Amino acid sequence: MKVRFYATFREIIGRKEIEVSGVTTVGELLDYLAEHYTPEIKKQLLETPRVGPDKPIDGMILVNGHNVLHLRGLETELKEDDDVRIFPPAGGG
Repeated sequence: MKVRFYATFREIIGRKEIEVSGVTTVGELLDYLAEHYTPEIKKQLLETPRVGPDKPIDGMILVNGHNVLHLRGLETELKEDDDVRIFPPAGGG
């Protein structure tokens, strides 16, 4: 599957797009990225004060254009031909 990164995640990963295979859920994909690239991506998406029962991901992960928060969250299933786009948490104020 193609995994594309946006904004600061491009800097963290060091690429704007990668190919990944062998992962079956969004949670597994984040584990793969943390292990093969940097644990920082997982920290920014899953370990911020804004993460909680109603919002398991801080930032946005789209699978084929659909936000995983409207699917099955980290348990959203992935297929080899999926298009995944990962956006960091948005700041503001």
